[in-house]
Amino acid sequence: MTMSQAGFFNAFDDVWMHEGVRTPMVDYCGALGHISPTDMGIKAAREALKRADIPAKDIGSVLTGNMAPGDFDQFFLPRHIGLYAGVPVEVPALMAQRICGTGFELFRQAGEHIQSGAAEAALVVGTESMTRNPIAAFDHRTGFKLGSPVGFKDYMWEALKDPAAGINMIQTAENLAKKYNITREEVDAFASESFAKAVAAQQSGFLAGEIVPVITEKFELDGYKPRGIKLQGKVTEVSQDTHPRISPADVLAKLRSVYEGGVQTGGNSSALVDAAAACVVTSGAYAKAHGKKPLARVVAAAVAGVPPEIMGIGPAPAIRLLLARTGLKLSDIGRFEINEAQGAQTLAVGRELGLDLSLLNVNGGAIALGHPLAATGVRLTITLARELVRSGKRYGISSACVGGGQGIALLIENPNA
Repeated sequence: MTMSQAGFFNAFDDVWMHEGVRTPMVDYCGALGHISPTDMGIKAAREALKRADIPAKDIGSVLTGNMAPGDFDQFFLPRHIGLYAGVPVEVPALMAQRICGTGFELFRQAGEHIQSGAAEAALVVGTESMTRNPIAAFDHRTGFKLGSPVGFKDYMWEALKDPAAGINMIQTAENLAKKYNITREEVDAFASESFAKAVAAQQSGFLAGEIVPVITEKFELDGYKPRGIKLQGKVTEVSQDTHPRISPADVLAKLRSVYEGGVQTGGNSSALVDAAAACVVTSGAYAKAHGKKPLARVVAAAVAGVPPEIMGIGPAPAIRLLLARTGLKLSDIGRFEINEAQGAQTLAVGRELGLDLSLLNVNGGAIALGHPLAATGVRLTITLARELVRSGKRYGISSACVGGGQGIALLIENPNA
């Protein structure tokens, strides 16, 4: 197989991520459900710049991700996030899309920008409102025909279906369960552990360290209309993730599977949540010149394609490519953060790689915490970098499967290990 067929790979010589941050991940139709993903992104971006202690004027590239439009001005989302975060008007902004791998793609592109000398510092922001996915129609621009069906559909539900393979994302996990002989009991046990680890990480204060509380506030920009966040009702602050709860396997076992005889349920699949995450990425030369201490080095990125009907196995070839091209072994990696799109999907990746599951998602995964699409890769990589510092491990890999049949993975290094 040629390298182009195997996927593609980027190695970065001097690319560093600084302390990142995210909003709380709040359940679908919850306290963040009425907030534009643009405003959640601005909130996270401003705080990331503050925590990294990097002036917005030093940012040379704004890289954002957002899947589903959460308002009518989504076209302007990358530009507005940059401007209202204080980035100079001369600095360009873009929005990337690799579905569930979008957040990782932002780091990959930031690495390319910095490696090439296009920028010394990049602002990376992933933001998603699952609640504000529209009810949409694409076939009524020319009017309604008498007696014809109305074409309005749930944008989020329809987006879970891959029309090429004639399959939805849950069915891809069921295919992997059959291929790797994964049982319902194993999936429920894995989900229960994800919940337990997330609750423990909340109680210890670990997760709070990467969260900026969301409050009612205005975002001012000289010469332009203010934006902002206004919490509803009596809520004055949203400060923690809402989905984690102790969920014993025997309780999860009582939930009905999505498909008869299948292994996936609402309790062992990723939670629907609203959130944003942001991080500043710079060259090492910039960090040294300005006396900054980055959190981790972004070593490399890899992306690979897989058959759409087993899209969830995508992290396995992406991680293999990452290891092969960097010369590392699986045993060199101290921590893994792999998005738990579905429980069977994550277990299949673990089996394919021969992964030690005790190193995986040690502070809980998306089953417990949630999967806010474009924000997920940024969130996972921030969590991973912080966990490497906490545990003293040197290398970590963050990764996700991607609808349509892809996998993406990032390798980061703790400089103090």
